[in-house]
Amino acid sequence: MKGNATIDKMIDKTLAMILAGGVGERLYPLTKIKAKPAVPFGGIYRIIDFTLSNCLHSGIRRIFILTQHKSLPLDRHIWLGWSSLFRTELNEFLTTVPPQQRLVREWYRGTADAVFQNIDLLSHERPQFVLILAGDHVYRMDYRAMLSFHLAKDAEVTIACTTVPIGEAKRFGVMEVDRDDRIIGFEEKPLQPKPLPDDPFHALISMGIYLFKTDVLVKAVIQDAKRRDSDHDFGKNVIPSLVQQGSKVFAFNIHKELPPLFHYWQDIGTIDSYFNAHMDLVSPNPSFPLYDDSWAIRTYLPPFPPAILEGDASIKCCLISPGCIIGKGSILENSVLSPGVQIAEKVYIRNCVLLHKVQIGSGSHLENVIVDEDVVIPEGEQIGIDLEKDKKRFTVTEKGIIVVPAGMAL
Repeated sequence: MKGNATIDKMIDKTLAMILAGGVGERLYPLTKIKAKPAVPFGGIYRIIDFTLSNCLHSGIRRIFILTQHKSLPLDRHIWLGWSSLFRTELNEFLTTVPPQQRLVREWYRGTADAVFQNIDLLSHERPQFVLILAGDHVYRMDYRAMLSFHLAKDAEVTIACTTVPIGEAKRFGVMEVDRDDRIIGFEEKPLQPKPLPDDPFHALISMGIYLFKTDVLVKAVIQDAKRRDSDHDFGKNVIPSLVQQGSKVFAFNIHKELPPLFHYWQDIGTIDSYFNAHMDLVSPNPSFPLYDDSWAIRTYLPPFPPAILEGDASIKCCLISPGCIIGKGSILENSVLSPGVQIAEKVYIRNCVLLHKVQIGSGSHLENVIVDEDVVIPEGEQIGIDLEKDKKRFTVTEKGIIVVPAGMAL
């Protein structure tokens, strides 16, 4: 990494735009009443907390969050937990920005269009670099290291990347790079992803984290806005176009450039990936440990009382948040309990994710279930035992994960 003084100076000239306006269709019904970045994760957190914590640790103090669909829960979380950390008198800010429709008389048509419609913000702030981030990923990232790489390569665009099994790569933008890490090929969500040259079982994929020189970004989104055949998306349109034009686009491989603490990255894009990420948290050796104080994740947590286990309740490999009550004779295994969850007597819970203030009636049995916020499960209910029965009432994924949505009366 370049000298700390140099990077600190350059990070002060960097502005972040967090894309937080997607519909979140693949995470439905958890996105039924809230934007995906506001969906709870890991017990006490919301998904956007991970991106915002990365900004805070990296010294990025000018942040716009571009919102759109079902943004009220997200706006409220930002106001309660984050806004007070930024000093306006020092030109620091964390501001949510809904579509202003100044340039286009419609909502954001894609990720690139979201930036295009807010070019006036860049004109006002005049940053030297713009960091484009997603608000729905779980990861740790030192953006200072990415900026140092960007400066060393004299890049116009730098894209953070990681490796995934070849079978999963079709969900992402797949890259080809030369020996200097310059991107020479980029294909968004290919049906047949190209593997790494030295590893036929893995591919190099974009993490959806882009660092731009501001003038390059502005020019690129303006050009894209003029194209009638464009989806106005960074991965589908803007990045491939820049690569084809011969722009200096480089890949920042987190496995090469960062220590192991920063190697985990998860796009919480589907119910199955959301569930699997939670099951990893309660595994004996989680890939993403939450207990590393060197890069702590910040959030807003209401003043819940301590959790309590009544009588002979049994817990094995679980995350238990403040405010939880676990009744006598209940058994919990491999599950995550968010704040305020109440579990009555003689309940069996296995491989479950219970979101805020869920209530589980006595004698109930749940396995492989995600229960959304404020849902009340009545006494003696069985979910996850008979999938054919469950499919008639709930959302059930191909892998057999059941979601009980918010607002549902059982």
